[in-house]
Amino acid sequence: MAFTAKDVQDLRARTGVGMMDCKKALVETDGNMEKAIEYLREKGIATAAKKAGRIASEGIVDSYIHMGGKVGVLVEVNCETDFVARGEQFKNFVHDVALQIAAARPVYVTKEEVPASEVEHEKEILKAQALNEDKPKPMNIIEKMVEGRVQKFYKEVCLMEQDFVKDPSKTITQLLNETISAIGEKITVRRFVRYEMGEGLEKKVDNFAEEINAQVAAMQSNK
Repeated sequence: MAFTAKDVQDLRARTGVGMMDCKKALVETDGNMEKAIEYLREKGIATAAKKAGRIASEGIVDSYIHMGGKVGVLVEVNCETDFVARGEQFKNFVHDVALQIAAARPVYVTKEEVPASEVEHEKEILKAQALNEDKPKPMNIIEKMVEGRVQKFYKEVCLMEQDFVKDPSKTITQLLNETISAIGEKITVRRFVRYEMGEGLEKKVDNFAEEINAQVAAMQSNK
């Protein structure tokens, strides 16, 4: 069954889910509106969207210290009630986020936090790179290449866009939505700070991400 842009808008109005997720749901369900809603609910996306307007003023600040004290992270994650904040599932999610920040080095929580000037500067660099490649390409192809590389840039610097280090088949956004669906409350990663010993000083370069990923693999193999 085919669907139109209006169908995507209608699905968004009924679920509060983003346009791209609505389009994907309609593709997966052959344009069937009711099945698309069920699809989004099963994925936990619609549940998360419905809770987006609630106020999340409780929560916890968690820390992750890399073995040996080389990297430290503090992250604040909010939820709606103190009861949930004390729960093991919420605490595990927050700790996973702290570990993610330590391993993947995000700079921002979401794409919306990235200054427009920084995005434009990145686009100019990426455009110059594309123009300087061996085989000349039409400008429309270059623009598509730049847009694709900008999305990759977001995955590098934005926590919510990154692949989860413990399970790269999902992003941190998907992990968040799954946790919201399971717990039944709005959850928001509000802010974080990451410290790296000797940061800014001339020193030996260590691959902390690889070390942390090795620790994660060891922990999972011991379960």
